[in-house]
Amino acid sequence: MTTETMDHHTPGARPDPSDPESEAAPGTEPEALEQHSATLAEVSAELAAARAKADDYWDQLLRARAETENLRRRQATELEKAHKYALDGFVRELLQVHDSLELGHAAALEEGADIAKLREGNDLTLKLLDDVMARFGVTPVDPQGAAFNPEFHQAMSVQPRADLAPNTVTAVLQKGYTLNGRLVRPALVMVSRAA
Repeated sequence: MTTETMDHHTPGARPDPSDPESEAAPGTEPEALEQHSATLAEVSAELAAARAKADDYWDQLLRARAETENLRRRQATELEKAHKYALDGFVRELLQVHDSLELGHAAALEEGADIAKLREGNDLTLKLLDDVMARFGVTPVDPQGAAFNPEFHQAMSVQPRADLAPNTVTAVLQKGYTLNGRLVRPALVMVSRAA
């Protein structure tokens, strides 16, 4: 007797779950597709949101760069102006001194000029100049009778003096000046030495 194998796929027969050729249960494939589509939609939405954030950050970066560049240019311009016009206030004050000198010079050129008035005008002009210089931190170094200080004085000659202690300034040939405490020009002086 011969045995025939029975066809598993006969109508009305159920598929064998252990058979690899059997198809998936009806309804599971569409659910997997729906779930996969939903996941894909979520990933696409997240990607779109990430791209939007990246675009926003890129825009912010470009704006920050532009603002930084504008700020750098503005500061460079202001620094250039500060260097160029740093003496503006000093010059304005100095113009008063110049005007006073011009008036004194014109008065000296007149016939019969009064020497006493010219001297008085000269004294007032010098006081005006001293005031202007003091307002801007320029102070004279006039060490007459003080001890010699090589940081602020320059000795031009030495005099033997019995009446003064050695290294005392005996005469100021030219005043020195400091600007806000920093030496601009040393005082030219004569210094005593033991006789």
